[in-house]
Amino acid sequence: MGSRNGVSTEKIEALRDYAKSPLFSDAEKVALEYADAITDTRRDVDDELFARVQRHYDDDTIAELTMIIAWENASSRFNRAFRIPSQGFWKR
Repeated sequence: MGSRNGVSTEKIEALRDYAKSPLFSDAEKVALEYADAITDTRRDVDDELFARVQRHYDDDTIAELTMIIAWENASSRFNRAFRIPSQGFWKR
C-alpha cells in the first residue's frame, strides 16, 4: 500500500466514489462532500450539509478546511487560465 503525505494510494484512487467507499471515515466523507459543494459552482453548501460538517469539526477546523478548498479552487482556475500544466505529482 503506497502513500503520499499520509494518504494511501488506495484512498486517492477511491476518491471518485468516496461516498460509498469503506476506506473513508464519516468525517472524511463529509469533508469531501463539503469540498464538492464548495467547488461545484452550480451547488451551494446548504444548512443540512453544514450541520453535518459541524458534527465532525470545530469552527477553527471548518475555517481552515474552507480556506484550503477555496485556495485550491482558485489555484486550479488560475493555472487553467494561464495554461499551466500539471506538475505530475500524482502518477498512477
